Amino acid sequence: MSTVASTPTAILPAATTQKAGTKEWIAVLAGMIGAFMAILNIQITNASLLEIEGGIGTGVDNGAWISTSYLIGEIIVIPLTAYFSNVFSFRKYILVNTILFPLFSMACAFAHDLNTMIVLRGLQGFAGGILIPMAFTMVLTKLPKSQQPIGLAIFALSVTFAPAIGPTIGGYLTENYGWQTIFFINTIPSAIMAVALAATLEREPMRLGLLREGDWPGIFTMAIGLAALQTVLEEGNKDDWFSSPFILKLSIIAFVFLAAFIWIELRVEKPLVQLRLLKQRNFGIGVLVNVLVGVALFGTVYILPQYLGQVQRYNAEQIGNVLAWTGLPQLLLIPLLPMMMKRFDARYIGFLGISIFAISCFMNVMLSGDSAGDQFWIPNIVRAIGQALVLTPITAITTGGIAPSDAAAASGLTNMLRNLGGAVGTATLGTILTKREQFHSNIIGQSITVSRDEVRNRLDQLTGYFMAHGVSDHAKATSQAVVTLGRVVKRQALIMAFSDTFAVIGVVLAIAAVALLLTRKTNIGGGAGAH
Repeated sequence: MSTVASTPTAILPAATTQKAGTKEWIAVLAGMIGAFMAILNIQITNASLLEIEGGIGTGVDNGAWISTSYLIGEIIVIPLTAYFSNVFSFRKYILVNTILFPLFSMACAFAHDLNTMIVLRGLQGFAGGILIPMAFTMVLTKLPKSQQPIGLAIFALSVTFAPAIGPTIGGYLTENYGWQTIFFINTIPSAIMAVALAATLEREPMRLGLLREGDWPGIFTMAIGLAALQTVLEEGNKDDWFSSPFILKLSIIAFVFLAAFIWIELRVEKPLVQLRLLKQRNFGIGVLVNVLVGVALFGTVYILPQYLGQVQRYNAEQIGNVLAWTGLPQLLLIPLLPMMMKRFDARYIGFLGISIFAISCFMNVMLSGDSAGDQFWIPNIVRAIGQALVLTPITAITTGGIAPSDAAAASGLTNMLRNLGGAVGTATLGTILTKREQFHSNIIGQSITVSRDEVRNRLDQLTGYFMAHGVSDHAKATSQAVVTLGRVVKRQALIMAFSDTFAVIGVVLAIAAVALLLTRKTNIGGGAGAH
């Protein structure tokens, strides 16, 4: 057993009453604020990257590190959370990071160069990353069996609503008040969270002696491996993957260190991450489904803003307004999930939700040059309905057989792999988008030749247009006509590539839906913290 699993103070004590009291609910809800803000900050800069890049004087290629550094910090610290909360005590560890998270966030607003921004965003991710699994752990340990579905529904709302609404908030603040303001959004919620947690969480002694027993080889290999992998995923497509020596070297580092990490975790007496939990059927399949859903959740939030920005030339606020309709309906639907799960098998609710989510993606496979904000309204509403029905039942199924002593370890593993799935999915979708644009551009380009009457006629029309609008030289007007036609081809190829990418997300979700049906029926809420 791990350090976490073998010591009862590794996590909060399991609930022992049939109903959680006010104190327990305040603690759980405060934890949800932290999870919401941490996940929100993954996406909040996406719609505002161009403005941030201009503000700190860096180019588009390097600006991606503003998001990458945050994800690296977050994805490394999530699996470390169970161990460090045991060493420093749950209460002290979450309170310290609740305070550090907004401080690092506000510091980002004062960054004047890329290197400073990368360091501060990484530290922000490192502090914010612990808030996600700790919120999840509190649901499994603070709430009794009968109330865990309610807690899981609130957690699901944080995980699915935050990415959807992040670009909306970021875009609005950037367009109206400047990009710096997005880094102050965490201040007041974090202050409320800190006060609530300080008043409700039990005081526990620190157990610094456990530092000597820590799985330090596992921690070292995991940190290096995940940091290298995350960098490869974020930068690979831009650098044309393995044709870049930098990406090739990082890929080798990621493979070697992650392979060593897995070998260590399967052999060491007290592993950092309990990979053995994956042998449990529902947990293993549930984690796989979580990873695939993570691909879709992060993928849609990545692809749709890219389409609206590159094809339709939307600004940050306009992109946010379109994405808002993926998030807002979830506020109404997710609270209904606990009642539904009492009446229907969670597997079928999850299957229905994933299927609806997949349908919403397939609704976007017939994009055209006229597909803009209004045309995404119905697919986004459908997507919101599907997402609302997804995470709560999947989480309940995944954790249904987890013992209270394993709650923190299961939480860290589940949340790390879902975020890693999102990172892998985003990188893969970015590559698919690039390759499919090249494919369609080549196919369309083969038919655009001057030997065709319609092509010559179109070039003549464009040449006449430019000569009528100030270009006196016929040769120059013809050259501009050719360039314009090339842009039309490129835009159409890009639209078709986005259609293909949505189709891929739909297929990934279809696989997840089928996989979910392979789990066993579980007593909802009967895992960690159940009695």
